[in-house]
Amino acid sequence: MKLDVVLGLQWGDEGKGKIVDVLAGRYPVIARFQGGPNAGHSLHFDNTNFVLHTIPSGIFRENTMNVIGNGVVIDPIIFKEECDKLTALGVPVKERICISQKAHLILPTHKIIDAASEAAKGKSKIGSTLKGIGPTYMDKTGRNGLRVGDILAADFPTRFQNLKEKHIALLKQYDFEYDAQANEAAWMEAIDYLRTFNLVDGEYYINDALRSGKAILAEGAQGSMLDIDFGSYPFVTSSNTTCSGACSGLGVAPSSVKNVYGIFKAYCTRVGSGPFPTELFDETGERLRKLGHEFGATTGRARRTGWLDLVALKYAIMLNGVTDLIMMKSDVLDSFETIRVATAYRVNGEIVDHVPFDTYAEVEPIYKDFRGWQTDLTNIRHEEELPTAFREYVEFLEKETGVPIRIISLGPDRDQTIIR
Repeated sequence: MKLDVVLGLQWGDEGKGKIVDVLAGRYPVIARFQGGPNAGHSLHFDNTNFVLHTIPSGIFRENTMNVIGNGVVIDPIIFKEECDKLTALGVPVKERICISQKAHLILPTHKIIDAASEAAKGKSKIGSTLKGIGPTYMDKTGRNGLRVGDILAADFPTRFQNLKEKHIALLKQYDFEYDAQANEAAWMEAIDYLRTFNLVDGEYYINDALRSGKAILAEGAQGSMLDIDFGSYPFVTSSNTTCSGACSGLGVAPSSVKNVYGIFKAYCTRVGSGPFPTELFDETGERLRKLGHEFGATTGRARRTGWLDLVALKYAIMLNGVTDLIMMKSDVLDSFETIRVATAYRVNGEIVDHVPFDTYAEVEPIYKDFRGWQTDLTNIRHEEELPTAFREYVEFLEKETGVPIRIISLGPDRDQTIIR
C-alpha cells in the first residue's frame, strides 16, 4: 500500500483541514508530518466550525488513527486544550491519536524567545505567530531539543531545567521583559496529560501500517511557498512544507509516496510579511477578504488577499510532484464580473515565468482576464451543473498546470464538494 500526501500550494490557509476531513473516510491512518500549533485547519460540518492546530484532521472519523509525526513540534498546553475541547464533544481522543516519541516539545521559554526575537526585528519582522515554532526547530537542528520520548525518562525534570537555563542565557541578548516561570506549572500538568497517550516509534508505526496494507494520508501544514528551503525566504516557516517533508517528518521512503494532492484557493491569500506579487490593496482586495472570511484560524489576523498567481502555483506543483489539484473557495468569486490570473511576472523590465531568487525584487504581475460566472455555486452538487464560465476557468488552469483538478470546493461544509 502507498502513502498519499495532501498539502498546500500557496502561503497556507488553503483549506487543507476540510479536504483531509473529506478524504479521511478512505484512509485508516491520517498523519501530520510537520509544523506545530501555528497551523489552523478549519473543518465545518453539522452546522459547526472546528479548528485543529496540532491534531490531524481525521480525528472526527471513526476507525481512523491520527498520527502526530516526528516532524511536528508540540506545545503540550495547546495540545491538551485542543483535546479537552474534542473530549467535550464526545471524541475519544486517546483511542484515535498516537504520537511519535521523536516529535519535539515547545517549552514556555521557546515562546518567550520567539516574542523577543520578533520584537527585536522591528520593521523587518517576519510575521511570526509567536507560538515558539522557530526557536523549537532551532533547538532541534542545534541538537538541544527535548522530544516527546524524553518525558518518560526519570531525569526529565533535569533535562527540562537545563534547556530552560540555556534559553534564559540566550535571552540576555534582548532588551525584553519576561517571566521565566510563566505557564510552567500548566506546561508540566500538560506533560502529565501527554504521558497518558500512546507514544510510539512513529517511523515503525507508519511503515508497519504500510506493510499491513493500510492506506495512509499524510497531512501537511502551512503552504509550499512558506517552505524553509524553497519559500520566500526569510519570510517562511521553520519546516519543510513540501512533499519531501512527509518523508523526513514521518520516516518513510520517497518510493512510498503515491498520490500528491495539491490544494490551492481560486485566489491567493497570505498572512504576515513577505512578497505577494498579486496582492490587492484596493476595494477588490477588501471584497475578497470579506467574502472569503479571510482571517487567520490561529491568530485571527486579517489575511492579505490577491488574484491567483499561476507562476507561484506552477512552481509549487513542480516542487511537490503534484498528481491531483484541489481548488478551494471557488464560490468566493461568484459575484465578480472579471476574474484575473497572473500568468507571468515582469522583473527588472524582463518578462519571466519563474519565481525569482531575490525575495525583495520588484515584481509586477502580468494578468489574463476571465469573465466571471456570476452564479451562486454553493448549492451545486454535480459537475454538469457548473456554469460555462466557471468550467472555462477550470479548463484553463488544468491546461496551464498540466495537472487535473480532481476536487472543487464550493463552500466550507463537507457536502459542498464536487469530486470529479
